[in-house]
Amino acid sequence: MKVRHDTGFETLAIHAGHVPDPMTGAVMPPVYQTSTYVQDGVAEPRGGHVYARVTNPTRTALEENLAALEGGSVGAAFASGLAAIESLLKALLKEGDHVVCGANVYGGTERMFRTVWARFGLRFTYVDTSDTEALAAAIRPETRLVHIETPTNPMMQISDIAACAEIAHKGDALLSVDNTFPTPFLQRPLAMGADIVVHSTTKYLNGHSDVIGGAIVTRDAELGARIRDQQRISGAVPGPLDCWLVLRGIKTLHVRMERHCENARQLADVLVGHVGHRAVLYPGLATHPQHQLASRQMGGFGGMISFDAGSLDRARAVAGSTRIFQLAESLGGVESLISVPAVMTHASVPEEVRRKIGLTDGLVRLSVGIESADDLISDLEQALGKA
Repeated sequence: MKVRHDTGFETLAIHAGHVPDPMTGAVMPPVYQTSTYVQDGVAEPRGGHVYARVTNPTRTALEENLAALEGGSVGAAFASGLAAIESLLKALLKEGDHVVCGANVYGGTERMFRTVWARFGLRFTYVDTSDTEALAAAIRPETRLVHIETPTNPMMQISDIAACAEIAHKGDALLSVDNTFPTPFLQRPLAMGADIVVHSTTKYLNGHSDVIGGAIVTRDAELGARIRDQQRISGAVPGPLDCWLVLRGIKTLHVRMERHCENARQLADVLVGHVGHRAVLYPGLATHPQHQLASRQMGGFGGMISFDAGSLDRARAVAGSTRIFQLAESLGGVESLISVPAVMTHASVPEEVRRKIGLTDGLVRLSVGIESADDLISDLEQALGKA
């Protein structure tokens, strides 16, 4: 069934991008586990498929689904979120180009920019993109891309997407938004002026901690074609089973995100009682500095919380004492996870950079799952008590 992009989100999540299998009537799209396709004649591909690095029907279903959810024109799936970001830079930039990047982005993104792409002649300026004046001041004549996360990982800062888009476009640059934390259920960057949306599909979109993947969705078809060309050239594509798993997860995204948000809000309130509102970073709290912007820009506040335990020793004690929260990197699964970013997810970020953005050694990050909120609260309280 083909569905319109203005159909309700829940319907798009379940139906967009695929139809029941015409041969068997299977409701879920098949996993086309193949590397190549028989052609009807020389250079006469059947159904347009030639080689699985270029196209795969299972991957196409996922890509069309993601494009519909984000309100974009073209979707492209990749083997990981970092593969998606790397392909974005390859497709759009050349030596001498300048990128303005949020100062608090995923540690792997910062490391890639700093240790790989800077060596190939790209230049980067890192700014707090929640400060639009700082962002505007960072734009140069050679700036071609502004890349932001909102909320940021793990400091939970919110950037005004519409304002960032206006600033980028005024400088003849494109705006890309990493939408991994909120997902299109809570936030639609393309509708606010962004040109590109990036995802780690590993996280909330898949939602079950059983796959690695990434994706890019563009508002403009020509820009999307450039991304798709780079996808074919680089070959950093996900396998068909991985695509199937993400597509399966998306079907329950709206149900899961509602529970993630509900549980996180209850836990944030509990944390405020233990460590004080200044130490708890969650956009859903009225004390968050960008709470009003988050309320206007997002359809909910998400399932991620960070809080400062006061020291690395206390952070280790809390993270090592939970019973339901599992000590692990990553996020966005149905199960709750706890981590200490300074020595885990963001250990590759130089210490002076962590200090500058406020990422203390004692910061603890929670990926709040969809278990019983009462159980999660009890677990966190007993861990805080031990610390």
